[in-house]
Amino acid sequence: MRMAELSRESGLPVATIKFYLREGLLPPGERTSPNQARYSDEHVRRLRLTRALIDVGGLSVASARAVLDAMEEGPIAALATAQDAMVEPIGAEDQWSRERYEELVQNMGWEVYADSAAAQHLRDLLVTARNAAGIDFVADWSAYAEHADAVARHDLAWIAGLPDLEGTISGAVVGTVLGAAYFNALRMLAHQHYSKQRWPNASLPPAE
Repeated sequence: MRMAELSRESGLPVATIKFYLREGLLPPGERTSPNQARYSDEHVRRLRLTRALIDVGGLSVASARAVLDAMEEGPIAALATAQDAMVEPIGAEDQWSRERYEELVQNMGWEVYADSAAAQHLRDLLVTARNAAGIDFVADWSAYAEHADAVARHDLAWIAGLPDLEGTISGAVVGTVLGAAYFNALRMLAHQHYSKQRWPNASLPPAE
């Protein structure tokens, strides 16, 4: 297919596709002349995935590129890179948060990478919640880890059950980035439901 058809199939403007090509987010098409190239269904899938990572998942162009590159190395690398792309440690952790983190991980029996961005981000969250609101996530919200464990088991079982390696890798990436957004949206809807039960006379602020 030509560029115009690729644009129609992917739902992206030609200018956006050319930008993705320049940034290395999309592999070049097969050259048919100095100014023309032919694209395939694989390009359509790649564009849709890229758009999901950037527009819905909120990844930067650089982070999306890193995730897409890691997909060439297999599902574990793709999963780890997607996790790292979603969080940015701020270095707020202290001795207390490191101890609470160790307690949580040991209680759950998890084998994790202590130097991963996710682990550092969790330690940052622990100390930030304590300083901002006096919340000890490990003690006060202990059930969260159990729920996260159940969700992660489901995630990995679903990913492993996909029919081919390509689907497994894509599933790992999409499930990690968009799954987090999906779960958070569900949590917000549940908040609305139970807050209406707890405070039935309260009303929402007017929409802007």
